[in-house]
Amino acid sequence: MHISAALRQFGSDTLLRHNIPSFRDKLASGADNPSTVCYQKDNKSMKVFRGFHHPGVASACALTIGNFDGVHRGHQAMLALLRGEAQQRGVPSCVLTFEPHPRDYFAAKFKKPELAPARVGTLRDKLDDLANCGVDQTVVLPFDARLAAQSPQIFVDDVLVRGLGARYVLVGDDFRFGAQRAGDYAFLDAAGDAAGFDVARMNSYEVHGLRVSSSAVREALDQGRMQDAARLLGRPYCISGHVVHGRKLGRTLGFKTLNLRFAHWKPAASGIFAVLVHGLCDKPVQGVANLGVRPSLDPNDVNGGRVLLETHCLDWPAELGPEGAYGKIIRVELLHKLHDELKYDGLDALTQGIRQDCDDARAWFAARI
Repeated sequence: MHISAALRQFGSDTLLRHNIPSFRDKLASGADNPSTVCYQKDNKSMKVFRGFHHPGVASACALTIGNFDGVHRGHQAMLALLRGEAQQRGVPSCVLTFEPHPRDYFAAKFKKPELAPARVGTLRDKLDDLANCGVDQTVVLPFDARLAAQSPQIFVDDVLVRGLGARYVLVGDDFRFGAQRAGDYAFLDAAGDAAGFDVARMNSYEVHGLRVSSSAVREALDQGRMQDAARLLGRPYCISGHVVHGRKLGRTLGFKTLNLRFAHWKPAASGIFAVLVHGLCDKPVQGVANLGVRPSLDPNDVNGGRVLLETHCLDWPAELGPEGAYGKIIRVELLHKLHDELKYDGLDALTQGIRQDCDDARAWFAARI
């Protein structure tokens, strides 16, 4: 099965709904069975479940828990350790993650948007990255009022033991869980000893003396330090998704764009970037992209004020034809930030601004050769 089947499990959840357009791969046989949700990519397979009340969920596992926003190098090191422990125990490796992010939930509950973290990646990108790290199974647990109110002991009993059959649990050095964040590593270690599963903690992962964390990635992206973000992530920062129809204003201005929706309202990066586009043809295509809310457009924009990644290819692949990109799943690498989003006074000024961005992006790529 493909990852599109996994995301259909989230379709009824309003907070996850906007991730769905990025997951419309052609389904393989058997994809209509919602209880064994999985996908395959590049000969790597990972089962994906919404919650753990499915017959396809492994009866035992080696588990790690976290939000895994960005799946940075610290996460990657943790997942490598998890795979080794899973192999020693003869059980699958499993990631337990949450959607929405718990801080998103509390920001909405208390009507304090400042509590919500900027989002590094989409759910599609998170699942893709976890699969590429060799994870056998990911359980996406909806973070709601019921989960927020669970005591640490009930979380251990209901989720870790009865729900997932954890034999081994690996957490980060700052891990907290349960209502009021009352559970910590010492509590989990004692609970594991009582319930019969091993507990381990991984210390901070550092690169050149810098602690690798989602917060550090967010800070680098917010400041436009794309090379620093790439060092923390272990790869260029990228956003993938399904090319969707937009207002088609770009083509009337002479700059056709590929539109990807960014599900979260608060992306970690924003602005104008020199990019590489993968998935349009055999070779990556150079481009310039706008990630944000397009302040020069009117409120009646067809995308309703959503965050979009709009990418203009500097040289459009002729083999695609004028409409050949729609329906494709592409990956856009944001390599260099040119500037923040700007508000232009009219379409003539906007056109001139886009033309200058294209010239600057071409110059940046030329300087790299």
